[in-house]
Amino acid sequence: MKYWLMKTEPGCFSIDDLAALPGGTTSWDGVRNYQARNFMRDGMSVGDLILFYHSVTNPSVAGVARVAREAYPDHTAWNPEDRHFDPKSTPDKPLWFMVDVQFVEKFASPVPLAALRGVKGLERMELLKKGSRLSVMPVAPEEFEIVCRLGRE
Repeated sequence: MKYWLMKTEPGCFSIDDLAALPGGTTSWDGVRNYQARNFMRDGMSVGDLILFYHSVTNPSVAGVARVAREAYPDHTAWNPEDRHFDPKSTPDKPLWFMVDVQFVEKFASPVPLAALRGVKGLERMELLKKGSRLSVMPVAPEEFEIVCRLGRE
């Protein structure tokens, strides 16, 4: 099992939105960063756990999701009407991929980014590194456990 953090803007798609979907499951489309795509395409497996991170307004870890389906081509890249359209990606040679994610839990208290910065054991967490802007990133097992403990308090 591997652990990940995935960022979303809560005004666009929140953990409550995920929980409200049938089966609490949706595709995680629109990722347009090569490194984040590679993490999803090459690293994620069904059952991996995800820290669900609300970015922009009150940045915080809001809960946990899991990978419900491994990477497959992101069809939004093929639709000229979609805001994630990329003319370089085609059904024959897909450039972008997505995974399906499923709701696991919403934390009793979201864990703010500012609070994470002072927690022992999170000093090397990718999210907290200066200049780290990826929307999908790996999380060490110990980091995952620490953040979950804080969210469940």
